[in-house]
Amino acid sequence: MNGHRMRVVVAEDEELSMKRLVRLLQEAGCAVVNRFSEGRGTLEWLRHHKEIDAVFLDIHMPNLDGLAILRELNNQIPVVLTTAFSEHAVEAFDAEAADYLLKPVTASRLERALKRIEARRNAVPAAPAPVAASGPVRYPIHAGEGVVLVDLHKTTYFEVENEVVWAHAGARLRTQWTSLGEVEAAFPGSGMLRVHRHLLVRPEAVVGLKPAPGGRALVRLLGGEEIEASRGGAPRLRERLGL
Repeated sequence: MNGHRMRVVVAEDEELSMKRLVRLLQEAGCAVVNRFSEGRGTLEWLRHHKEIDAVFLDIHMPNLDGLAILRELNNQIPVVLTTAFSEHAVEAFDAEAADYLLKPVTASRLERALKRIEARRNAVPAAPAPVAASGPVRYPIHAGEGVVLVDLHKTTYFEVENEVVWAHAGARLRTQWTSLGEVEAAFPGSGMLRVHRHLLVRPEAVVGLKPAPGGRALVRLLGGEEIEASRGGAPRLRERLGL
């Protein structure tokens, strides 16, 4: 951990799950500085100990669940949610959890979560800078006889249809581009990802994934819209999201 032993807190009401997670964290080189078996005590302690590097929260706990604690912390401390139920993944991403672990937690999956937290901690605060430096963060769309500028960060994805690129930013908007390659060239370094030959997604807009037949995946986006990733695009997206 770059010379710094990660200090973590674990909140888990199942004794066996608690023991397993604590053991895996310690084996990964973390210092488990406190443990809790219910929600209110966890939140109260965390309010006075902001120097913690990460909190591992079970979603289902007595008197205050993990999602409620996550929202109360409001991104002040990285939170990894743990649960036996995969249907909570969308809520976890919506609430901006640092990661989401399905029980039983494995050592390899935990290591990915810890690397994600480490990368977040070492990130330069002005993360959008590379996009701004290498190209505009707004783009024109057709509006009557003129144009309107739309913010890239309010856009969930682009799709091409009959040599017309449409942007999805709360509505389906016609852009001036004719191919997804032109979109990628306009925003070098933006990290957008092709999930299908006609779909280009901003990974930050993804809030959930669900398997679909043939190795494809249903991708849920901010705002509730769903699109389908191809058999080739689905694993690329999972890898980009650290899943």
